[in-house]
Amino acid sequence: MQPQANNPLHGKTLEMIINELVAHYGWAELGSRIRINCFNDDPSVKSSLKFLRKTDWARKKVEDLYVTTSFDK
Repeated sequence: MQPQANNPLHGKTLEMIINELVAHYGWAELGSRIRINCFNDDPSVKSSLKFLRKTDWARKKVEDLYVTTSFDK
């Protein structure tokens, strides 16, 4: 099995990604960047995980935003 050195999502769960994006942007900004109801209508990590796990196009948008976001570590 090849190492995932060039995969920025390696070792990141969807829950970790959502939590980091919410901490960085907040729900309101996240909802304006990715227009899906689970971010705009009574948002929670649990409802977002449920939706994103079964909706590939939305999950891809979240992952793409995560990869392009510059987090101050």
